[in-house]
Amino acid sequence: LFDQTDKAEKEKKEDLVGKKEKRYTVLTEDDVRARQAKDTATVADVLSVPAGIAAVLLRHFKWRPVEVQERWFFDERRVRDAVGLPPPADGVTVPAAATNAGASGNLVCAICFERHAAARMRSAGCAHFYCRQCWRGYLRAAVEEGGERCLALRCPESSCRAPVARELVDAAAGADDRARYAAFAARSYVEESGGRIKWCPAPGCTHAVELDGGGAFAGNAAAAADVFCDCRHAFCFRCGEEAHRPVTCETVRRWLAKNASDSETANWVLANTKHCPSCRKPIEKNQGCNHMRCRCGHHFCWLCLGPAGNANHYSCEGRPQQLVKNNVVIGETDDERKRRQAKASLDRYLHHYERWAANDKSLRIALADMDELEREGLEVMAAVVGCPPTQLAFLTEAYEQVADGRRVMRWSHAYGYFLDPEGDSKKRKLYDCLMDHANLALERLHGCAELERKELCEYDGDGDDMDKRLVAYRERLANFTGVTRRYFDNLIKAFESDLPEIFAVNF
Repeated sequence: LFDQTDKAEKEKKEDLVGKKEKRYTVLTEDDVRARQAKDTATVADVLSVPAGIAAVLLRHFKWRPVEVQERWFFDERRVRDAVGLPPPADGVTVPAAATNAGASGNLVCAICFERHAAARMRSAGCAHFYCRQCWRGYLRAAVEEGGERCLALRCPESSCRAPVARELVDAAAGADDRARYAAFAARSYVEESGGRIKWCPAPGCTHAVELDGGGAFAGNAAAAADVFCDCRHAFCFRCGEEAHRPVTCETVRRWLAKNASDSETANWVLANTKHCPSCRKPIEKNQGCNHMRCRCGHHFCWLCLGPAGNANHYSCEGRPQQLVKNNVVIGETDDERKRRQAKASLDRYLHHYERWAANDKSLRIALADMDELEREGLEVMAAVVGCPPTQLAFLTEAYEQVADGRRVMRWSHAYGYFLDPEGDSKKRKLYDCLMDHANLALERLHGCAELERKELCEYDGDGDDMDKRLVAYRERLANFTGVTRRYFDNLIKAFESDLPEIFAVNF
């Protein structure tokens, strides 16, 4: 792992400091709006329909413009029926939201039953016209219910399925309702994309992530699909939880449920208390004396559980040592067996939980260090070593690998916890060995990125010597970054495939 061989040097030149190949694109809110406007304009132009109707069609087909066009030209009537558009009439392919300006006299609104001038009556492109005030109230109620309700709005007539297009909303709704409708419409490009695009779940982040080609991640459908937003938040595209390779989404759900459940409280009670021999209530020993007094009034010895009341039990040595045969303790009582198993289970859980939490803390620190570097650290270092900040990108990439490694180490402990202590004993040995090496590699990389960087910045030699030191530091850190990246890539593959190497390892 740690030998700097010629092969490693060759690989370093090719991809050591390069970022991992991404199969997704991070979009800003402006990017989302621009794509939405482009797709809407394309469909409206090709199908010769208003932009509002084009948006209705696109939402129905998960914002896939090519599919909209193919379905429309293959079976236009079926598409019309699906979205509620009436058949073409009088040479009008698709009716737009309209006023009844062509009619004369007054008409009765079917909602408020008041007469209004025909020119003030509007419809969703169907034959049902309502006054502007009723439309405004109808639209306000829909907007207050949320995006899915207002974007799927139909004509108020219960028997009519004509969709309410954007043009009608802009003409009849109030300013606040128009703004909220526009926001819902923009978000629909992501939320109604059929899972092709998802918002970053980080608090306050407005970016979205789109899978390239509109496809899905290849490989095991249950495996993690980690993506990295520009805000530095990493999450699983499949389940929405934090990025969790190398474990599956199901393992994450089980682990988080374990952390949130009361099962470990019960295990602690079993492992750290004993039942009073008289009333069977659990008792914790919180002082040094072995003479226990239960609330029921019974006195007993903590070590042997025998009746207490004389000086002998203050020096009781407890039960004699028990023999173990085929993983079974000879002469062990049922309570003792449950207590022993609970303690083992609790110890195993705490071992992995403490390291899971510690790696999460280290991850947050690494991300904070990256932010500090980009904010001012690189410029300060560039001024000290006498080079442009752009030439120090290798340092940011090293910290990115540290953060990625901490994330992998963190969730690897969830994988380790669910290994069967007895049935997976060989896997457990290999797992412990791999985790030790991974932690060593990560600590070495972090030390080089942090401690050696400080030593370089504190050097006060001449310029030529500083240049040589900087080149040597860059080569060393870039090499460590690449070696660590390759090790963790292999570690992820090993855990995702459930350590098949155990069949080739001689224990």
